Amino acid sequence: MNFIYTTSYKSSVGELILGTFEDQLCLCDWKYRKMRTSINERIRKGLEAEFVDKETKVAKETIGQLEAYFAGELTQFNIPLLPVGTSFQKEVWKKLTEIPYGEIRSYLQLSKDLGNTDAIRAVASANGANAISILIPCHRIIGSDGSLVGYAGGLEAKKKLLKLEKAEIQADKAQLKFF
Repeated sequence: MNFIYTTSYKSSVGELILGTFEDQLCLCDWKYRKMRTSINERIRKGLEAEFVDKETKVAKETIGQLEAYFAGELTQFNIPLLPVGTSFQKEVWKKLTEIPYGEIRSYLQLSKDLGNTDAIRAVASANGANAISILIPCHRIIGSDGSLVGYAGGLEAKKKLLKLEKAEIQADKAQLKFF
């Protein structure tokens, strides 16, 4: 039987659950998010593995890097990731990792970057299904009008993350500054 080893981490913006599978991070998500059960089930089925509480070397390294990120000392993570989802979701998540620290994009901009402006809803859905939060920076996505919309960790956590990164970008209709 295969195992996904999980451990909890209380960050300065909320409690996260970390999961590792074969020395890769497959889960870094908000412990109390609404979709917790369905996300866990998707990962369990996708990896054909069961969840077991156990801290791993990858989880310890992730926590160390998250601590450095929250302290403003790290802008890019170096953790082996194993996102579990559909091909389209993985494509969206890969694009998210290309958004530089301190920058934000709208769902429309992300859809354009993926080459399909008609896919805004699908992009938003994939963004919401991201189970490797912060490292795959879905918090850097905002509404086209510049509004902070939907975030699994809650909008307060999203605001704190963007403020930490001193995010600034020209959104489609509004300029946002967080500092």
